[in-house]
Amino acid sequence: MRGWFRQHRFALGSALIHLRKSPGGFLLNVLVVAIALSLPFAGLTMLDNVRPMSEQMSVDPEISVFLKIDLPREQAVALASAMRKIVGEQKAKIVFIPREQALDSLKNKNGLADVLSTLGDNPLPDSYVLKLDAFSSASEAQDVDAVAEQLRHLPGVESAQVDSAWVKRLAALLGVLRLVLLLLAITLGVAVIAVVFNTIRLQVMQQRDEISISKLIGATDTFIHRPFYYTGALLGLCAGALALGAVALALQPLNTAIAEFARLYASEFQLVPLAPLPMAGLLAVSAGLGLIGAFLCVQRHLARLN
Repeated sequence: MRGWFRQHRFALGSALIHLRKSPGGFLLNVLVVAIALSLPFAGLTMLDNVRPMSEQMSVDPEISVFLKIDLPREQAVALASAMRKIVGEQKAKIVFIPREQALDSLKNKNGLADVLSTLGDNPLPDSYVLKLDAFSSASEAQDVDAVAEQLRHLPGVESAQVDSAWVKRLAALLGVLRLVLLLLAITLGVAVIAVVFNTIRLQVMQQRDEISISKLIGATDTFIHRPFYYTGALLGLCAGALALGAVALALQPLNTAIAEFARLYASEFQLVPLAPLPMAGLLAVSAGLGLIGAFLCVQRHLARLN
């Protein structure tokens, strides 16, 4: 084991020596790779911030039933029994919301009291909210839509809408974004491998004479290849760290803009950097991409030298 560690220490030292000889080229390649990695890293950070918020949102289907504005209160209250028959065996909580209560709720919202005071009479109708059990399949979701359609045909009902539909749309949108981010990450990952491949190729060409002399004195292929592997891994690791740092810095001006927007909705939502464990995983992926690029280059070009 000591010999194995000594060989890897020597290979790492050799890689660092060659990097110090041409730091400008190495830093330029790190910058190029970091730019390619920053986009998927930023997308992953955004999804990681949005995911907890979407998971906290209720996906229990709620049907809001709005009655006609001129419907007498007695008839409005009597509609509860008809709604119970339509719901049938489904577990549902039917809540009647008088128009006065709805108006008071709106007045309690920031910035709406002054607007509502200019309207004069209460413009809101009586309404019902039907809270159903969460659906776990597409067929159950269709059942909820069918219930809403039957409620629309009740006498005195102006409209009925499924309030949880937007939550399903948000979940579907996040799924599409994850797929797009995955395809983007794969594409840019290939670009990173290509950049590292070209960087190591140039280094191999520069050390061609040194490699030939090393072979003449008995150096094995593994001994010759190992410093190039470390160079590729170091390039990917440094680029990944630079990309994560750039994303973290970009969150500051974004949070300033988001704070103004979130304040309008009485929210304190802010974007935060990834946790240490996901960051470590992304750094490992970055180093792995560099290692793959170096491996492909070494296997091709050193084989030609042989």
